[in-house]
Amino acid sequence: MPVEQGELRKAQECESLDVHAETRDIFTEDSLDPVYHAKARILNDALQEIGMGKYQWYLFVVAGFGWLSDNLWPIVTGLILTPVVNEFNVLGPWLKLAQNIGLLVGAALWGVSSDVWGRRWAFNITLCMTSLFALAAGGSMNYVALCSLTAVWSVGVGGNLPVDSAVFLEFTPASHQYLLTVLSIWWAFGQLLGSLVAWPLIANYSCPTTVPPSPCPRSSNQGWRYFLFTMGGFMMLLWVIRFFVFNLYESPKYLMGRGRDEQAVEVVHKIAAYNGKTSNLTLEDLQRAGKSADAAVRRQMGIFSDNRVKSLFATRKTAWSTIILIILWAFIGLAFPLYNSFVTYFLATRGANFGDGSTYITYRNQVILSVIGIPGALMAGYFVELSYLGRRGTLAIFTVLTGVFILASTTARTSNALLGWNCGYSYTSNVMYGVLYALSPELFPTKDRGTGNAIVATANRIFGVMAPIIALYANLTTSVPIWISGAIFIASGFIALLLPFEPRGHASL
Repeated sequence: MPVEQGELRKAQECESLDVHAETRDIFTEDSLDPVYHAKARILNDALQEIGMGKYQWYLFVVAGFGWLSDNLWPIVTGLILTPVVNEFNVLGPWLKLAQNIGLLVGAALWGVSSDVWGRRWAFNITLCMTSLFALAAGGSMNYVALCSLTAVWSVGVGGNLPVDSAVFLEFTPASHQYLLTVLSIWWAFGQLLGSLVAWPLIANYSCPTTVPPSPCPRSSNQGWRYFLFTMGGFMMLLWVIRFFVFNLYESPKYLMGRGRDEQAVEVVHKIAAYNGKTSNLTLEDLQRAGKSADAAVRRQMGIFSDNRVKSLFATRKTAWSTIILIILWAFIGLAFPLYNSFVTYFLATRGANFGDGSTYITYRNQVILSVIGIPGALMAGYFVELSYLGRRGTLAIFTVLTGVFILASTTARTSNALLGWNCGYSYTSNVMYGVLYALSPELFPTKDRGTGNAIVATANRIFGVMAPIIALYANLTTSVPIWISGAIFIASGFIALLLPFEPRGHASL
C-alpha cells in the first residue's frame, strides 16, 4: 500500500506539473519564490479535489453583488444627470468628474489594502460604504453636496472589482475558473436594475426638459432623489446578505502567502465540510514544499514596500503582460465612460431630432439595451473556453466589435436604427468586459493579485476622469465623442492580441 500511495502521489504531482507548465513560463522563480509557487499548486489541487460546491456557488452570488454595484452606480449618475442639471442649472460633467475621482481613489485603495490586510475586510466594507453615502446623496440640497457625496460613494464602488474578482478566483477550482467571466452577468443585471427602477421614478417625477431651460423646483423634480434612496437601500440589503448571511473565510492562498499555512489548511477543510466533502490536505503537505518562515517574515516586513509592484515586472514576459493590461484598462477606461456616461443624453437629443425624445422613450430604450447585455455576459463564459478563441481572442474580437457598433450608431437616421446599433454595442461590450474582468486577475499571482488589480483599475479610473473633462469642453450635440470612443475600442482590440499569455485551461496561482 505505501508503494501504491507513493506512485499515486507521483502521478498526481506529474499531472499538476503538466497543468501548470504554461503558467510556469510566465511566473518563473524570478517573479515567484519557489516555495510559494509549490504551495500554490498544492492548494489548487486541494480546491480541485473539493470541486465546485455549495460554498463556491453562494460566493458566486455574493461576489456578483460587487459586479452589480460596479456597473449600477456609474449608470446611476448618467440616469440622474438630466433632472439634476435641470434642477440645479449646472454643467452635468462635473458630477461625472466627481464620480470618476472617487472610483480612482477606491481602485487604488481597496486593491492594495486587500493584499495588506486580507480580502475579508475590503470585501465586506465596500457595499456598506456605497449604500450609506448614496442614501445621504438623495437628500442633497445643492450640486456641490451631491458631487461630494457621489465622490465618496464611488470610493466604495471602486473597490468592488479589484477585490471581488480576487476573492472568487482564489476559492474556485481550476475547472470552473471560466465562471469568473460568467460573473459579468451580474454586471448586466446592474444596468438592467438601474434602468428599470429609473424608468418609472425619473420619467414620472421629473421636470420636463425644455429648450431654453425652464425653472425646475425641487418639489417638481423628486424622481432622482427617490431613485437614489431606492438604490442606496437596495445596496444596504445586499451588504446585509453579504456580511450577516454569508460567512466569507479568508483566502487560503492569501494566508499561505502571509506564512500562515496552518490557517490556510484549516480554511480548505472548512470549505470542504461546507460542501459536504472531505479534503486530504494536511499541514505537512504544505511544509513539505519547503520552509517558508524566512520568506513569510520578509513578506510581513515588506507589506508596504514596492516589491509587490516589482514582482509584476520581474521578467520580460511578466512585464509585457502587465503593461498590455494597463494599456487596455486605460484605453477602455476612457472610451467607455466617454460614450456610456452620456448615452442617455445622446439618445434623448437624437430622439428629439426624430420626434420621440420623451423621458419615457429614453428610459424605455435604456431598459432594452440592458436586457440585450445579459446574453452577452452568458456567452462570454462559453467563448473563453473555445480552444480557437480563449480569453485573448474573445477579448480582441468583441472589443473591436464594440467600437464598430459605436461608430455605426452615428449613421442612424431613425430612432429604431439608433436603438438597433446600440443593442449591438450593449451585447458586445458585455462580452468584452466579462472577459477583461476575468482575464486580469488570472494573470496575476495571488500574493500580488490585489496590487495588480489595483494598478490596472487605477489606470482605468485615471483615464475615466478624462472623459467628463473632455465632455466639459466638447460639443456633445455632435458625434465627435462617439467617434473618439469607437476608435479607442477598435485600437484596444488589436492591442489585446499582444498579450503574451493565454490562461485558458490553466489554474491561477
